[in-house]
Amino acid sequence: MSDTSVLTRAEAVERHQLLDVRTAHVDLDLTRGREVFGSTTVIRFGCTAPGAGTHVDVKPSVLHRVVLNGRELDVAALRAGRFPLTDLAAENELVVEADMAYSHTGEGMHLFTDPADGEDYVYTQSFLDDGPRVFASFDQPDLKARYTVSVTAPQPWTVVGNGVSDQVTPGRWEFAPTPPISSYLVSVVAGPLHSVRAEHDGIPLGLHCRRSLAAHLDADAPELLEITRQGFDHYHRAFRHRYPFDSYDQCFVPEFNAGAMENPGCVTLRDEYVFRSAVDDTKREERALVVIHEMAHMWFGDLVTMKWWDDLWLNESFAEYMAYGVTAASTRFGAAWTGFAANRKTWGYDADQRPSTHPVAPTTVEDTAQALQNFDGISYAKGAAALRQLVAWLGEETFLAGVNDHFDAHAFGNATLDDLLRALTAASGRDVHGWADRWLRTTGVDTLRVADGRIEHTAAGGVPRPHQLTVGHYRRTAEGTLELADRVPLDLPADGAVPQPVAAAELTLLNDTDLSFVKIRLDPGSWRTVRSSLGAVPEELARAVLWSAARDQVRDGELTPGEYLELVADHLPGETSVHLVDAVLSFAHGFVVDCAVPPADRPAALAGLARVCRTLLRRTEGEPDRTGLRLVAARGVIATAADASQVAELRDWLAAGTLPGGPVLDPDLRWRLLLRLCVLGAAGEPEIAAELAADPSDTSEEGAARCRAALPDPAAKEAAWQALFHGELSNYLATATAEGLWQPEQAELLEELTVRYFKELGPASGRRGPALARVLTRAGFPAHAATERTVRAAEACLTDPDLTAATRRGLVDQLDTLRRAVRARGLAGR
Repeated sequence: MSDTSVLTRAEAVERHQLLDVRTAHVDLDLTRGREVFGSTTVIRFGCTAPGAGTHVDVKPSVLHRVVLNGRELDVAALRAGRFPLTDLAAENELVVEADMAYSHTGEGMHLFTDPADGEDYVYTQSFLDDGPRVFASFDQPDLKARYTVSVTAPQPWTVVGNGVSDQVTPGRWEFAPTPPISSYLVSVVAGPLHSVRAEHDGIPLGLHCRRSLAAHLDADAPELLEITRQGFDHYHRAFRHRYPFDSYDQCFVPEFNAGAMENPGCVTLRDEYVFRSAVDDTKREERALVVIHEMAHMWFGDLVTMKWWDDLWLNESFAEYMAYGVTAASTRFGAAWTGFAANRKTWGYDADQRPSTHPVAPTTVEDTAQALQNFDGISYAKGAAALRQLVAWLGEETFLAGVNDHFDAHAFGNATLDDLLRALTAASGRDVHGWADRWLRTTGVDTLRVADGRIEHTAAGGVPRPHQLTVGHYRRTAEGTLELADRVPLDLPADGAVPQPVAAAELTLLNDTDLSFVKIRLDPGSWRTVRSSLGAVPEELARAVLWSAARDQVRDGELTPGEYLELVADHLPGETSVHLVDAVLSFAHGFVVDCAVPPADRPAALAGLARVCRTLLRRTEGEPDRTGLRLVAARGVIATAADASQVAELRDWLAAGTLPGGPVLDPDLRWRLLLRLCVLGAAGEPEIAAELAADPSDTSEEGAARCRAALPDPAAKEAAWQALFHGELSNYLATATAEGLWQPEQAELLEELTVRYFKELGPASGRRGPALARVLTRAGFPAHAATERTVRAAEACLTDPDLTAATRRGLVDQLDTLRRAVRARGLAGR
């Protein structure tokens, strides 16, 4: 179990009232070996009540010294990551010297050894309460300080941090003091980095990665720098405050748990975004969105920071909304909102219909453990959709005026939801507080349906929301296709009153431009049109809304798995949108075929999906402008291979190094293909070892771990189990092992492990911490075992009072999906 305590909101309020943190100097020594690094912190702070006491947060391997105002304190007083400070003066200086342990789970100072060349790299992840694993601090968002960081590193290394740096002597790096920032935003990245440097609008820019990725970063740098420049230009047009820090480095780091982290001036991103294998444009779009999202945080989160974690949405919802809006408006990825509808928004819909749902802006978050669980589809996707509604209601110019006033009032400080609402109310003259009460303080997804020419509005939480949306009416052409007859804007008030009837049409689609966050149900005539002609709907975004509605109906038990797969078979082979093909195939395979279809029906369902993928592959052969679609199809063909002829075909492709007509098998495709062969028992350790030897990279180590865990052999399963639940795997190797372990084709072999899962989950996740708890309850969950027996086992596991917050939340969410799969299997069996 964890040996550290969580900070409560009440404690944070009390400490904020007591302290005025002014400066902090952090001195790190990265030359003490591979187990620990040195950390010395000097904090200068005021106290409003001299003589009072508080605590400083520090989570060391060894605590060497604590000195308060020249007075040596007993290091044995450290308890659960807190060191007590008593008899404070009006002005104080605190010195903390410690050895800190390197992490292999992406929490604190993460150490990674690159298998490609044996080089070591380190980076910090101070968020949410992991900063004290690196340096001592008063670790809460509203105790900002000016940070000065110094680092001693091996001489060949480059060190990157929150500001402009100077290598004063070989191996000794000093960084310019930051403006006031929260402790969780302090960042250091170090190692024999490969760097690409540029400048834009007076801002020094840097891209950094490990040396083994140098050629790939060089290839991607022009696009990355173009996106960065376009983002800055857009934000400088939108905001009165220019970029508020002295430089902008983007560091692509290994084994990173999140997509990226908004450390001011030193953004860290997972280095999968330095593409080593072929990717379709949706992946490049995703990377652009992450770049623009983190840049938005320089204003929403770094310049103005939430006072406490109940206002997390002030960071993430805004950054998410701005990312999609700016990417669509100012980069080549003009269809970004379609990707939001097809992929990202479903994350929010799913999260908001689970027992763990919470408001976008909850009235209270009691402690940091609860706060960590709120980094989910509600705080990101639903929050962004809610802001899109707010902008539609206020108008973008008015919205930005209020936001800029908010920045002016709270620059380099902290703010609350109420602070922002007051600024928006003043700018618009509208009741923004009333809007927020309905959109940000409630849970659940409203449902809109057309019945008897009227819109029925059902509120999931009993409090209906106002909706700004459009209604598309589609008619059949003489050629048999569909065309948009008209599109009507609709301002649906919270009371659900609709000012006019809905006109009859071949297809009437509510929310056809996906402007609102709402579930859509079609009238019977429109649904018949969709079943016969979904692929003929002309707008990509409208098709995304329809596919999303069908997906939601499967999860709600209103559409059988077979009916959904019929839609896929009838309409996906002719689809031209990579967004939609990727999203639909992912749901059709990952949930419908692997979980919701009864086991006896799964081979036929998988074969049907294979035919869809093969049709897409044939259709895109020889079409260079369809390489992204062809790549998605190729992955689908590999993942759905099952019979002897298909196994032989995969072997031929692996030997040839290419699919007929392309694509060439790059490392990603080779490992995907080998994984499928391993699952089917058509490859084993010799092939895995040969592939690993041919490409001794970290991605190959993960591919090998995935393949070994996937072998249909009891000994292989047990070895994977021991490594996952009782070993010390890094976060990425644990994820790869978990992904390989559970295979629907091997359900009988996995029965005993499914029982063991619920017995060993709590101890394993408690021992390894929140990052590994998320691995074990996501990729590590036996989702394929969609039976009442598994439901009961999960329910029994949740009665364990010792489950950590991360484990409990992950299990609650998986249980909800599991129940939906069990219900879908029941429908399929009728």
